[in-house]
Amino acid sequence: MSLEGKRIGFGVTGSHCTYDQVFPQLEKLMEQKAEVVPIVTYTVRNTSTKFGKAEDHIEKIESITGKRVISTMQEAEPLGPTAPLDCMVIAPLTGNSLSKMANALTDSPVLMAAKATMRNRSPVVLGISTNDALGLNGVNLMRLMASKYIYFIPYGQDDPYKKPNSLVAKMDLLSETVEAALEHRQLQPVIVPHID
Repeated sequence: MSLEGKRIGFGVTGSHCTYDQVFPQLEKLMEQKAEVVPIVTYTVRNTSTKFGKAEDHIEKIESITGKRVISTMQEAEPLGPTAPLDCMVIAPLTGNSLSKMANALTDSPVLMAAKATMRNRSPVVLGISTNDALGLNGVNLMRLMASKYIYFIPYGQDDPYKKPNSLVAKMDLLSETVEAALEHRQLQPVIVPHID
């Protein structure tokens, strides 16, 4: 399936260490001539870390997509009724946002955009990056895996010996997962071997 002309929301949450894997996938969507609508959480908008300054991340996202990021609830809400998306991607998806989404908490622009997309019965693609997916957050992961309209970028353990509860999506499968989700199917296998 071609992504040309598809309107894809791209939500970014605060797993700052994963941005170097995610931004090339954002570029790939643009190369495939998708219309990408960037959305960020308050953490992404306001938090600088050892992985870079918040304003630099925002500038990078905007330079790739050619659009100003959506960073408020008010800006995200119309993505349901008046400016719908064909598909919503959240990558990276932190454990914090994963747990909120699984329990119907909508307290960030990214989660609002996801809720708006599911309201329209359109697919939401999740690229997890969390240190506790096989710990306390496991129940939330499984709840989302069993939910309608939600699809996962295949994921695996990134460091099973030092961080045995951690799972990270294989971000280079993002476009392929979106293509499958637009056909209402989960890209398989969804659980992949250890990620180096």
